Amino acid sequence: MPQRFLKHKRFGWIALFSLCLVLNSNSCKQPERSTVLIAVEVTVGKEIKQNPFQAAISRFEAQLAQDVAEDGVGSISAGVVVGNDVVWAKGFGWADIEKQTPADEETIYRTGSISKSFTAVLMVQMVEKGYFKLDDPVEKYFPEINNLADRPEGAKPITFRHLASHTSGLSREPNLKDAASGPISQWEDKILASIPKTSYLSPPEERYSYSNIGFGILGLAVSRAVGKPFMDLVQEHIFSPLAMTSSFFILTENHIPHLAMGYVKRGDGTLNAEFPAKEHAGRGYKVPNGGIYSTVGDLAKFVAAMTGSSSARIFSEETRNEILSRQTPEGGGGYGLGFTIRTDEEGFTSAGHGGSVAGYNASMVFHPESKIGVVVFRNYNRGKTNLGRSTRDLLKELASAEASK
Repeated sequence: MPQRFLKHKRFGWIALFSLCLVLNSNSCKQPERSTVLIAVEVTVGKEIKQNPFQAAISRFEAQLAQDVAEDGVGSISAGVVVGNDVVWAKGFGWADIEKQTPADEETIYRTGSISKSFTAVLMVQMVEKGYFKLDDPVEKYFPEINNLADRPEGAKPITFRHLASHTSGLSREPNLKDAASGPISQWEDKILASIPKTSYLSPPEERYSYSNIGFGILGLAVSRAVGKPFMDLVQEHIFSPLAMTSSFFILTENHIPHLAMGYVKRGDGTLNAEFPAKEHAGRGYKVPNGGIYSTVGDLAKFVAAMTGSSSARIFSEETRNEILSRQTPEGGGGYGLGFTIRTDEEGFTSAGHGGSVAGYNASMVFHPESKIGVVVFRNYNRGKTNLGRSTRDLLKELASAEASK
């Protein structure tokens, strides 16, 4: 671990205690028990001094503490990874309100659409292993795709690349009642039932059009091409090599003590925990595009693989560059293979993905050049923190601080 980062638990408590004095709110009594890996220099009788990198994390931490306290709902867990090291990680608030379980960096959340990034990575891994080519027509291995509705006349066949980059032209969701509900064991059947109820919005390659059902089809198509269950492939080729021991698709009793319960905050301020709880049994077809559970530490390992920092090489450097290259037409959304690619007005480019399902939000962003990443989870749907914007802002600040050293 870089020498500038030291284990220091008291700093977070001091920051929260000071915040509670300012807010004078009972909601500030929520505990924090996670280990904080943050750069501090402590000298008795002297002011704490921090460099710009450290100061940015401190401000981010204080803002999350304040936001969670003011929201008064559940929890946020967050972390920063530099290269292959988690340099800061912390939880705020309650992972489970009823059981008074505090959140920390080991708390398990649902990742939502961040799952798409894993599906795309699995796809390119199978390309490297020779099961199919990126530009192969999906129908070659998964002929059921020909049952899609309203195919434009003269349209090109949909390829694996099209599905992984949201350029297949498919609608966001199928026009099938209860497509996104039902046990996880039947997700493949829901995909097959959804295909005839899924329409084209445009011919493939014409434009970027975000499609949840497109990624569902992609996961099943990869499984068919390889001849193994999709979830087993993700475990074998991503979770296990990266030692992501707290990442999975199917929730078991062993996971419950570490699980953040999901909360939907209604417009009148009341909370609904029943609906998010029901979805743990399954969300219909939404497995390859939204089924993964994970933690701050585990997603940090995935980020390290995506920046080329992990000691576990799960794909080649050439493949990594392809994943993080824009695949979408000019003027459309910036998307690679399973990752959103953003370049702001100042030319700062980041990659990542967000996720949102009932009772859970998540954001994962990283800067490939500096190899810095930020991960944030929340177990409630409405809150003061804009996860996407706040993580991108912190990432840019950290990358700038690192570059100016």
